[in-house]
Amino acid sequence: MDLIISVLGILTLLLEGISCQGVYAPPTVRIVHSGHACNVEEERHAERVYTIREGETLELTCLVTGHPRPQIRWTKTAGSVSDRFQDSSVFNETLHITKIQRHQGGRYYCKAENGLGSPAIKSIRVDVYFLDDPVVTVHQSVGEAKEQFYYERTVFLRCMANSNPPVRYSWHRGRDVLSQGSDKGVEIYEPFFTQGETKILKLKNLRPQDYANYSCIASVRNVCGISDRNIVFKLTNKTVSPSIKLLVEDPIVVNPGQTVSLVCITTGGEPKPTLSWVSSSDSLPEKSVVKGGTLTLPAITSDEAGVYSCVATNNVGNPAKKSTTIVVRAMKKGRFWITPDPYHNDDNIQIGREVKISCQVEATPPEELTFGWLKNGRALRSSERMVITQTDPDTSPGTTNLDIIDLKFTDFGTYTCVAALKGGGIPEISIDVNISSTTVPPNLTVPRGKSPLVVREGDTVELECLVSGKPKPIILWSRADKEAPMPDGTLQVESYDGVLRIVNVSREMTGSYRCQTSQFNGFNVKPREAVVELIVQYPPTVEPVSLEMRQGLGRPVAMNCRVLRAHPSRVLRYEWRLGNRLLHAGHFDQSDETEYTVKSLNREGWGEYTCDIINEAGAGRCTFLVTGKAYPPEFYYDTYSPLWQNRPRVYGFKLQWTQMNPNAVDRIVAYRLGIRQMGQQRWWEQEITVEGTITKGELITHNLTELIKPEAYEVRLTPITRFGEGDSTIRIITYSAPVNPHLREFHCSFEEEPICMFTQDKNDDFDWTRHSAATRDTKYTPNTGPSGDRSGSKQGFYMYIETSRPRKEGEVARLVSPFFNVAPKNPYGITNPPAYCFSFFFHMYGKHIGTLNALLRQKGQAATEGPTWSLSGNQGDHWKQAKVSIHPTASFQVVLEGIRGPGIEGDIAIDDVTLEEGECRDLPAVNLRSAAPSTSAHIWLLSVTLAMTFRWGHR
Repeated sequence: MDLIISVLGILTLLLEGISCQGVYAPPTVRIVHSGHACNVEEERHAERVYTIREGETLELTCLVTGHPRPQIRWTKTAGSVSDRFQDSSVFNETLHITKIQRHQGGRYYCKAENGLGSPAIKSIRVDVYFLDDPVVTVHQSVGEAKEQFYYERTVFLRCMANSNPPVRYSWHRGRDVLSQGSDKGVEIYEPFFTQGETKILKLKNLRPQDYANYSCIASVRNVCGISDRNIVFKLTNKTVSPSIKLLVEDPIVVNPGQTVSLVCITTGGEPKPTLSWVSSSDSLPEKSVVKGGTLTLPAITSDEAGVYSCVATNNVGNPAKKSTTIVVRAMKKGRFWITPDPYHNDDNIQIGREVKISCQVEATPPEELTFGWLKNGRALRSSERMVITQTDPDTSPGTTNLDIIDLKFTDFGTYTCVAALKGGGIPEISIDVNISSTTVPPNLTVPRGKSPLVVREGDTVELECLVSGKPKPIILWSRADKEAPMPDGTLQVESYDGVLRIVNVSREMTGSYRCQTSQFNGFNVKPREAVVELIVQYPPTVEPVSLEMRQGLGRPVAMNCRVLRAHPSRVLRYEWRLGNRLLHAGHFDQSDETEYTVKSLNREGWGEYTCDIINEAGAGRCTFLVTGKAYPPEFYYDTYSPLWQNRPRVYGFKLQWTQMNPNAVDRIVAYRLGIRQMGQQRWWEQEITVEGTITKGELITHNLTELIKPEAYEVRLTPITRFGEGDSTIRIITYSAPVNPHLREFHCSFEEEPICMFTQDKNDDFDWTRHSAATRDTKYTPNTGPSGDRSGSKQGFYMYIETSRPRKEGEVARLVSPFFNVAPKNPYGITNPPAYCFSFFFHMYGKHIGTLNALLRQKGQAATEGPTWSLSGNQGDHWKQAKVSIHPTASFQVVLEGIRGPGIEGDIAIDDVTLEEGECRDLPAVNLRSAAPSTSAHIWLLSVTLAMTFRWGHR
């Protein structure tokens, strides 16, 4: 016996050591649901499917275990296209979507990771159910252009409705149901290529009786309480597709600022067509007004020009469409260029030779553009020596030329090109060109000292090219060394004074820049060009920019600062400092890094160390914060039964944590514990002394007492070393019914998720649903289910089974409690099993009520043969209580099993589940079947259970 006790003692010590190190655990994850689910199915070999009606509230909660506390992230995929949920991931436990829309259906993933092992991932597919109003369209087999559907014609009525799940269609003529074969003149079919999307009613060789009211009924079989939708179409001998007429010209040319009205009228169509307007830019202008068939565009602008179309639809045949184009007059960009005599290899203007002046304007519409020429303010007409031409608008639109043949001194002067639009309303554009003995082609030079240009990053710099000649042309700037955009993002930048100004220059802008003359506002000759070199200097880029280093007293600290890049790359020097005190300085040789080491850290050695690496452009700085601050504690969220209570109005909480990297700094001597009630400002603090050295993974426990029910509290924990206070960690603790009763009583009223750790059985047919009368949709199923929770509250929650379609008779839903411990003081097992009273309230109202069973599952034992408690049939619109005594011999669970009856009026609800120590007293008088205890159970009931008496609520 002594040997056995010794072995047990050694095993106990080993297990304690393992539990200290083994408290770190990779994450596990489980998804629970609330909100307005129609149904949640467990697909055996795929994923869970959560069905919800469009417009209702989706709520999914990700329950995790693992230490340190895992980080939770929700993401979503939809079909084959992966997209982030609501443009970003959701980083909390509960995913809540109010008024869910169809596009928000898809597969939702909950991912939990804490740096240990692989991340834990669970998914659930959200199926959003909806049904839109159906639409009936009518087509004729031949002669679509015919005005009416004459006899001897075949007509097709096509019904379509967007839905999920797939819709089922049915057709009625008047009050008569139409089905395949019911009428020889009628055929009903689904086109092969649109299976399930539509159903077509074919009226062959139209007969007089075929002129009638046709109803198409779309149905999704009342899933999620979605009622059928229907539409009626009246087919007559006057039924005809729409036709329209536009009462406007095409195109319409207007001046900017005018109000434009487009009028469209229907000239035929039965039923009466609906008119709408669309534009070539996809959407109508914001200020546009549509009234009936009239579209009004007030104060029109050039941006609103384009094609506008009137569309008429009445779901018969094809829509009718008529279009017109609105053109808004405009002129811009007046430019000129001078071309010397092309027959001589000379860029200068010379007496006796030809010279041509060209003028170009961008105009809308181009056919209204007219040009006139003036010389010294007087009108100029085309002659043998002064030839005025307007070039081909297809090759050079908006251009006019003035050719001066055999240039004479008397031809010197100012020539003016005047552009106008025939329709008026737009100001004229005038361009002056001076022809004189001083009119010479351009030349480009870079001013002395302006290339190469050396600047520092962040400066404003001006690149300059001097342009001579008369007239001075526009200068074009571009990159000369590579195909890259200019600082403003364009490939070319125009300059009228030859200067390119760059604000806040960056290192990427280093390189060669080309300036060149353009033909505009100058000579049409070979471009002149020059190149400016720009060199941008910048201070060293270093790493690490900032680094915190935690270390205990008496230990060495090594800091390293490295240069990544710099210009000029020749680094001058480095300087190490602690605060403002210079520690070490020097110059670089071949190395690109410098190191400083504190051999033995003392109290004066804590602080901010900086390393400045300096070149001509400035300094790059590495910062090291050397501190003895302890890392934050890691709260342990997987404490087994953390909540305990020993008085009616207060409760206690077992607070547990581990210390992150406890050996990184000096020994932790204490923790400062702060606690405050949620919603209050005042913190209550106490110090928890730590004896000895904390090891990595060691689980530390502190019991919080005198917490007021049902208040939640914010807890702050701060480690303390010789350095002082370390990093704090905060968590929230909340009161809820205990989930594992080393207590006098377990109670669950389902008021909060996750429903006291009850779980849905994975091997049943469907799930129990958490609901309240305030949120439950009464349109689902009338005449069944409770009108409030057990206390009569509309806001209170309860669990129930929804027996509407697609549920079938005999299908089972099981709700499983957490495990309850039966912990014997005798290590060799239980000889006198304890008694517990298991009670709950139930509501079984409806003419199709099935069966409610209560079962007992014991750890390590096969499932019981029959229920511990069972009741079937309609029990009236009342909450009633059930009680049954159970006598487990091992850790156990209780199971509440609902079985669907023969119809949809069979909702069964439960509330206020309680488990108490001791036999049940005052058993309720209800008609139930209680399983008889075995012979051994009778013996246990007669035994004295002194050895099994628990002191609930005490450690």
